[in-house]
Amino acid sequence: MPVLARDDELDITPRSLVRHRPILHTENKTAKKRKTTSSAQPPPPTPPSLRASRTQDVPTTENSVTQPEAETEDVTPFTQAGARNDKSRMLVRKQPPKSTRRLSPWQRLRPQGPASPLLYLGLGMFAMLLLWMVLNAALNWYTIFLDDWHYGRPRTFQTDAWVGHNEQTGHPSHFIAINLNRRIQIIELQGGDAAKARIYMGPQLYGASDDLVPVTLRFADLNNDRKSDMIVSFQQTQIVFLNDGQGFRQVQPAEEPQIEQALHTLGT
Repeated sequence: MPVLARDDELDITPRSLVRHRPILHTENKTAKKRKTTSSAQPPPPTPPSLRASRTQDVPTTENSVTQPEAETEDVTPFTQAGARNDKSRMLVRKQPPKSTRRLSPWQRLRPQGPASPLLYLGLGMFAMLLLWMVLNAALNWYTIFLDDWHYGRPRTFQTDAWVGHNEQTGHPSHFIAINLNRRIQIIELQGGDAAKARIYMGPQLYGASDDLVPVTLRFADLNNDRKSDMIVSFQQTQIVFLNDGQGFRQVQPAEEPQIEQALHTLGT
């Protein structure tokens, strides 16, 4: 019968299949690996994966380049095999920097580009029309101012003339022409005597501002009778009163050609 021997009786030493390494060398290498791992920077965060049907604005960094808003960039990483990874598809929209300058309403309405020459022509014609209106108003005001200075209100004109009416005292007759409420009236003080005053009625004026029309008088012999006749002037119109030795009378139709020729000779 066979008998098993004990292990201590057999001088058999087990051998490991792993190569022998010193314990001290292994500890130093492990410590160096830990230092290297701790000193290394953490890996950059990976961008979140989005669905292919949605877009998301990614905040720009310092290294990002500003491009027009219409341009988009499709960043699609590929795998080693060359296939597109739909889960990591991402659209990056880069917006241009917005200007902080605010435009005025005039700058918004101002047309872009050069203006048409017709615009400048229209502005020039409008300026000329406005200038003509201003000059016309100024001229009318100046004319009325001079008439107020010379004739007053109501418009009154006075003069003395030798007409042969009660002038034996050596005093000429005094005449007053007045435009009173658009009615022309001539007052004669024969020989300067108010007791022998006579009034001659002239025409009626109907204009809106005819109450400011001045009336003037002058005397000349128009019918060659050696007597001074009276000529009333207003608004480039003349009315003649003939001297009959005692006063003045209106011109008869038969006398009109002679009076007109005399007025033309006087240059009126």
